[in-house]
Amino acid sequence: MAKDVEAVVESGEYGTRDYTDPPPAPLVDLEELTKWSLYRAVIAEFVATMLFLYVTVATVIGYKHQSDPNINLTDAACSGVGILGIAWAFGGMIFILVYCTAGVSGGHINPAVTFGLFLARKVSLVRAVLYIIAQCLGAICGCGLVKGFQRAYYVRYGGGANSLSAGYSKGTGVGAEIIGTFVLVYTVFSATDPKRNARDSHIPVLAPLPIGFAVFMVHLATIPITGTGINPARSLGAAVVYNHETTWHNHWIFWVGPFAGAAFACIFHQYILRASAAKAHGSSYRR
Repeated sequence: MAKDVEAVVESGEYGTRDYTDPPPAPLVDLEELTKWSLYRAVIAEFVATMLFLYVTVATVIGYKHQSDPNINLTDAACSGVGILGIAWAFGGMIFILVYCTAGVSGGHINPAVTFGLFLARKVSLVRAVLYIIAQCLGAICGCGLVKGFQRAYYVRYGGGANSLSAGYSKGTGVGAEIIGTFVLVYTVFSATDPKRNARDSHIPVLAPLPIGFAVFMVHLATIPITGTGINPARSLGAAVVYNHETTWHNHWIFWVGPFAGAAFACIFHQYILRASAAKAHGSSYRR
């Protein structure tokens, strides 16, 4: 009996599935450039990243101001949100913005996420490049808004820019960014997996929720090390607007780490975890 089942699997006759994998996106799809849906998605990514940077960097600046030992605060409740509050700001904003933009652009809001989905052939090269440009420009504009509203505090407290904390090596910084981005992008793949969505369709799970929690948890772990990048647009936007020598010294960490982490997450999910599904379903399963 076991041999019969094995033979059926290997022959591809066992192929009934309750989900459908979308076909791979074309590597270069120039036809997309003629569609309004692409530009609408690019605008959504720009606005979402701008709002993300405005709220999160403003939270960081506000915390540093409120916790400044040179500032006399009579109310203990005004001592600042702390690292926990900053992590909630980042995770909460990702949850909100992914929820709002998922139906338009997919809610990437992060070049590393876009890069990972491109490697998995979820988006074309044209869309990926335009998304990353829009995300970086949106991040710069978001940080520009914070500087415009809080110019004195913005400069005094470092502009919310990422930097490698004292006592940590560059290798540690890169490693923290790789692992943090791996957690985020792996969560994105898992939360949007059509197989999982079909299997758990009876459970009212909102995909943006685990993605937001992933961002929250990663910030708790890596804020003390790098200030938590895991998003090259976030790091670039703060560095460009603050534009201090210290922000550029190890800036490469916040690009190499996230892109490497996204690549590892793509390989792990698409070619290790999903490859097991291909073996179980025989030749009927194709990526």
